[in-house]
Amino acid sequence: MVDVFHSHIRASLADVNLQSALDANAERRTKVRQNAFASLANPQELRARARLVRMEVIAHLDSYLVQFVAHASENGIVVHRAADATEAITIVLEIALQQDAKLIAKSKTMVSEEIGLNHVLESQGLRVIETDLGEYIVQLRGEAPSHIITPAVHLRRQDVGKLFEEKLGLPYTEDIGIMTNAARSTLRQVFLDADIGISGVNFGVSETGTLCIVTNEGNGRMVTTLPRTHIALMGIERLLPSMDDLALMLSLLPRSATGQKLSVYTSLINSPRGANDPDGPQERHLILVDNGRTAVRESELQEILYCIRCGACLNACPVFREIGGHAYVGRDGKGSTYPGPIGSVVSPALFGQLEFGHLARASSLCGACKEACPVDIDLPKLLLRVRAGIGVNQNRNVAKPNAPAILAMGLGLFTVAATSPRRFAFAQRLAGLFGSLATLLAKGDPWMRLPAFSGWGYSKDFPRPATKSFRNRYFTQFKSVMHEHEKLPTQSGPAASSVSKIEIVQNHAENLLTRFADELEALGGKLSICPPSDVWRKILEILEVHGIDAILAWNETYLPDRLLERLTEAGVEIIFPTGETVQSFSHVRAGLTGASAAIAETGSILVLGGPGRPLTASLLPEVHIALLREKDVYEQLGQVLQIEELRQTPTAVLVSGPSRTADIEMTLTIGVHGPGELQVICMED
Repeated sequence: MVDVFHSHIRASLADVNLQSALDANAERRTKVRQNAFASLANPQELRARARLVRMEVIAHLDSYLVQFVAHASENGIVVHRAADATEAITIVLEIALQQDAKLIAKSKTMVSEEIGLNHVLESQGLRVIETDLGEYIVQLRGEAPSHIITPAVHLRRQDVGKLFEEKLGLPYTEDIGIMTNAARSTLRQVFLDADIGISGVNFGVSETGTLCIVTNEGNGRMVTTLPRTHIALMGIERLLPSMDDLALMLSLLPRSATGQKLSVYTSLINSPRGANDPDGPQERHLILVDNGRTAVRESELQEILYCIRCGACLNACPVFREIGGHAYVGRDGKGSTYPGPIGSVVSPALFGQLEFGHLARASSLCGACKEACPVDIDLPKLLLRVRAGIGVNQNRNVAKPNAPAILAMGLGLFTVAATSPRRFAFAQRLAGLFGSLATLLAKGDPWMRLPAFSGWGYSKDFPRPATKSFRNRYFTQFKSVMHEHEKLPTQSGPAASSVSKIEIVQNHAENLLTRFADELEALGGKLSICPPSDVWRKILEILEVHGIDAILAWNETYLPDRLLERLTEAGVEIIFPTGETVQSFSHVRAGLTGASAAIAETGSILVLGGPGRPLTASLLPEVHIALLREKDVYEQLGQVLQIEELRQTPTAVLVSGPSRTADIEMTLTIGVHGPGELQVICMED
């Protein structure tokens, strides 16, 4: 166990290419996350609320599951329950057999990685294609994802360039834009030809039966819109009580995961395609996967089920930032589906303490993971429990410590010293005598190194003991500060009163449209404002810039009067897309839709599906033109999620700018699977 794990660690530390990639990821992710949370007035309060929501769900999971299943079933979603990986895979195979499926398009789903879905489907003759750019890259390499948010985080652009040259026949290039376009071109036909689309689920809303799927590239929308059958895989713990709770989580998840206020596409799926709907799957299946979660809920590792899979703890962890995801392996060398701090608890909890318990030792217990967690999971506490051998179906009285015998003996001696102030002070002074030894160890003198199994001097540095104890340093500094404080003059009266109070003034008259325009522009979108009578002229301007003479459009019922007629008179071909004719119009470069609402704080628009409103018009073309009324601009996401029509439509989508990805070297690339340009035309009231 130790040899396999340590060999992977040493290989990772020696891989210069990997170290460069991980450093770039950590720096970028940390910076964008900090900037994103800086836009929140009360992030700690939101984290506390989010934790309470997750605590409530896990504490009463059975009742929330009953409510969720009932509403999802009423909406027309076929709900399946899978006790383990075998049952989940069997259900997928049965659906594929019923549909006579040959090609399956997948968007990113960690549950499918957890149950090993792809391998089994391919062994049964099915062609399975990952459509997330990072997942597609690692699939071509025959690897597992290295990060739950950025699967190809371990690769540089040179690696991807060589891969695409070998697998796609693309002339070698290090231009990330060219590589992304090559993947877009290859995968576009997969979306159009797929018999089944498989996705994960970020959240399920119990009060409505809604599935929430968060993506950036547009592939998540593709696999849930174009194939005739959609299968969603969801861990049973990923529930939220209400749409208000969903608004809370959506204010935290994207910020923690990718540093965005809201992901490009937030799909809210209520049902399959209706009788009069122009597009969408005819069948939607939801597979609720347990796979050990019920047992975890009854254990002392229950808190790990609060996780919303944002990946923030991976980016914050100093160990993950040095060894990467592929170094987290089990006793037999099999990779852990979930790496980093979260994986070091999830894997032992779900897949066995014996196989994965040692992963909990790949942590400095610095607390950075807890600080980064948007739902405030106490990961250091859980890691210590795993180290102590406490797992599923175990308690403190019967658990066997997950530590080598010599380490367990050392911990016992430490316990003896630490439980007495006098003994602890003596031990600190004794440790100071070994400062010179620590120096030699730090320099790496072979003859002074500790045994290799300890890790000290090999995969972790031996710290130099402090010359003074923390207690001595604290009281010395405290006395110094108090002495200086006594010298300060005192102040009283009105001036003192004014200094001690901080007044926060908020301007409630701030123009929502201006805020929306600023946020949309920051995302790469464009806003135009004009009276309804001039909308057709503005659309013609946009089309002429791009040399476009045909457009996919919503039914005229949902657009300004005579708009389509005027565009036709100007020589624009109007195409009303349907699911049955998707192949014939997939080349059209512009789409025209309405927008039922806009959100000022995130620069997002709400696009509803349903009769007369094909979602493909906002998905397939290169340019998406959305018409918004000035009165429909709201301040916050929570207000928009309460719109009644949103709950009645088969699918609604929150769109935040053009499609994008940063899966190759954290380099932002616009226009992946969805539109590369978003034009919002706001009609003045």
